[in-house]
Amino acid sequence: MTPNLKALARFDDSIGFLYLEHAVIEREDSSVAAFTAEGRISLPAAGLSSLLLGPGVRITHAAITVLAQSGCTVAWVGEDGLRFYAAGQAKTRSSASMERQCRLWADPVMREAIVRRLYGLRFGEVLPAGLTLQQIRGREGARVRDAYAAAAQRWGVAWGGRQYERKTWAAADPVNRALSAANAALYAVCLAGLHALGYSPALGFIHTGKQLSFVYDLADVFKLELTVPAAFEAAAAGAAGVEARARQHFRVLAHEQGLPTRVEATLGKLFGATEEAPFDSDGAAPGALWSPEGPVAGGVQHGGDAA
Repeated sequence: MTPNLKALARFDDSIGFLYLEHAVIEREDSSVAAFTAEGRISLPAAGLSSLLLGPGVRITHAAITVLAQSGCTVAWVGEDGLRFYAAGQAKTRSSASMERQCRLWADPVMREAIVRRLYGLRFGEVLPAGLTLQQIRGREGARVRDAYAAAAQRWGVAWGGRQYERKTWAAADPVNRALSAANAALYAVCLAGLHALGYSPALGFIHTGKQLSFVYDLADVFKLELTVPAAFEAAAAGAAGVEARARQHFRVLAHEQGLPTRVEATLGKLFGATEEAPFDSDGAAPGALWSPEGPVAGGVQHGGDAA
């Protein structure tokens, strides 16, 4: 019997992300395990959406194979997950999501509609049609400033604005470092969701020109509910270890608010529901061929004399 995608684990069924550094990751039977100075850690490969590999990590080919088969996106990141270097894409069985994203991205009218929809999701309401994009961005800027000020007052943290220099990271104040650490974790979850659901992280609608432009679009929908409270709570406890605390607080909030489910639901609201793609039991087989009349079967002779 041919399996169907509906019977497979979805992105919103996964646990979330896991960050590791200074470890050796190996395959163990049908799963993987990490070996650190503190001992052995069993990793639930089938339940992870994203595994972040920090400095000092060695991973075997067999472990990568298990993670890929489990639909886990593996990302190579900097210390404490504060930089993103590369990612191994998890299995995607259909190009339908990316094709729909490309069509909307390439059409200026539809692209603006998605931009307005993204801002509407941030505000939690449908924005008036008469507002220009400049007016919407002005409202968004005010909303973000108010959220930072409210969080600073709630947690008793001094706040002088969102500012830091990547080349002088340690010189930034604790709350700015915490915000960047929590945002990096949020980006990883959003990136994993986009890979798992077959979207391109590069084709952003609000952001543009970066390989993670759409990750930034998506993450901005959740920041004020997740990374801002996580960062200010972490900063309230002092500067030492603030990045790690920010990620921990973020993880708790992400679990409580069902972030993977919300990522999938948000993409559905943006692009509309798509039909379930049939399960591809042979990823190496040729795909369909494009034609103006519709797709035709690939890997077969289409007209003309046989060779």
